[in-house]
Amino acid sequence: MPRFDRILIVNWSAAGTPCRGANSIWIGSDGDEALNPETRKRAWKLLGCQLSRARNAGQRVLIGVDFAFGHPSGVAAMVTGQAAAMALWDHLAALHQDDDRNASNYRDLAAQMNRQIGRPVFWGNGRKQQIADLPRLKPPAHPDLPEHRATEATITGARPKSPFQLAGAGSVGAQSLTGIPWLARLRDRQDARVWPFQDWQDAPVVLAEVYPSIIGGQLRGASGFDCPDQAQVTVLAQALRRLDDADALLPIFAPDPRITDLMAEGQILGTGHEAALRDAAAQVLT
Repeated sequence: MPRFDRILIVNWSAAGTPCRGANSIWIGSDGDEALNPETRKRAWKLLGCQLSRARNAGQRVLIGVDFAFGHPSGVAAMVTGQAAAMALWDHLAALHQDDDRNASNYRDLAAQMNRQIGRPVFWGNGRKQQIADLPRLKPPAHPDLPEHRATEATITGARPKSPFQLAGAGSVGAQSLTGIPWLARLRDRQDARVWPFQDWQDAPVVLAEVYPSIIGGQLRGASGFDCPDQAQVTVLAQALRRLDDADALLPIFAPDPRITDLMAEGQILGTGHEAALRDAAAQVLT
């Protein structure tokens, strides 16, 4: 029996101005056309509307989002005094500012966290003006903080960048710092639970971290999409739908035993089950 009635996959963006098309926000669905909101605030509103409709229809929803939900073990404790990633979620939700035109203070928050940590770990300032305590280039390694989370090292094939990297090709750190606050608000308003940090099994809405590049090889040559981002979110949503309909989705939610600090670092949905995701994506595209 399927665990979810609807599955949505979100490609996030930390863009500083409204934008659409490639390298912008895409919301893919297992049953509808992908949406391409021009701002983060608009994306949050669209997701909220979809969840409200699903709740009224008695439907259970899985939302996968393509940025890091956690940070390397020790970061949350150094910034908030609490080791769990959810404490850092609340911290960012309280301080992050993001307006109708995508103007965000995430770089200032990264600099502030660097000061709290005692030396820079977040890096990658893409602005022309300097920002104190936010280096443009990668700083020396912190003696007590790993650069990557365990889940990033477990992915076979293409691997995500460190959540400390805020700019540059393939970087995900800025998406996390801008996205976590919006998901925290969605969590609070929609009775959502965050996997694997919270008790999610019976929640009407489950938020999970995904890495669409897991199925990147299957998407080569895919037609009918405006850009790779649209293809990724659409095909991954439909691939997860296939697994759920075949009663094969639940195993990919199992905690990965290679992750020793799961509550701080989190886990990418599908680690250890890459082959199943890729097979399902290939079936979607045939």
